[in-house]
Amino acid sequence: MKEINLKVKGMHCEGCENRIKNSLSTIEGVEEVIANHNDGTVLIKINKEVELEYIKEIIEDLGFENEEE
Repeated sequence: MKEINLKVKGMHCEGCENRIKNSLSTIEGVEEVIANHNDGTVLIKINKEVELEYIKEIIEDLGFENEEE
């Protein structure tokens, strides 16, 4: 299993976390999503190849910003 760690700006509450979790969980190959608004991180566990740009695009479409690490 592979893990993707992202820094995301704009998450302010558990509702924001849930929006990201629910949207990313629909992607084929995504096993688990852990979003934390306190530190602005999203951990995505995948079991097959998923395009990082596709994940970032979904996050941006929800109204959040991806920060490059």
